[in-house]
Amino acid sequence: MNLSKLESILKGRNSQPHQLIEVLHDVQESYGYIPEGAMREISKTLGVPLIEVYRVASFYTAFTLKPSGKYVITICNGTACHVRGAQLLLDQAVSQLGIKPGEVTDDGMFSIEHVNCLGACALGPIASENESYHHRMTPAKLRKFLNSLSRKEREEVKYA
Repeated sequence: MNLSKLESILKGRNSQPHQLIEVLHDVQESYGYIPEGAMREISKTLGVPLIEVYRVASFYTAFTLKPSGKYVITICNGTACHVRGAQLLLDQAVSQLGIKPGEVTDDGMFSIEHVNCLGACALGPIASENESYHHRMTPAKLRKFLNSLSRKEREEVKYA
């Protein structure tokens, strides 16, 4: 964890518990998740009990306590998507990437999430990749999409 990033986020916020959610947003944006060490520093700096920092960070879906992959594949499992085959999409992603929801591939490229609703019920089933929505998804479309992301990564590494 890069401490200089955290220090700059916390600068000037000593003993300001009302800043907790804003600080957590800044940490999430900066690190991609909320590291345990950051929660400890936030607690000390803002004067908020550590359990309260953890409670807030774990309650809101905007925050994650574990690192995510470069590509976060989110499968909607709301009622409309579920009845249109969302479970098949989740099964495809799990099988193809070899990880379960909440996990990250060994290369750090992919993680899978499933959520109760992405708010696009009429277009379901929905899968998103880093908040880019893909509607009327099928397992075959998802397989091709994941393959294209993998190819893109290999090309970027090849020419880096």
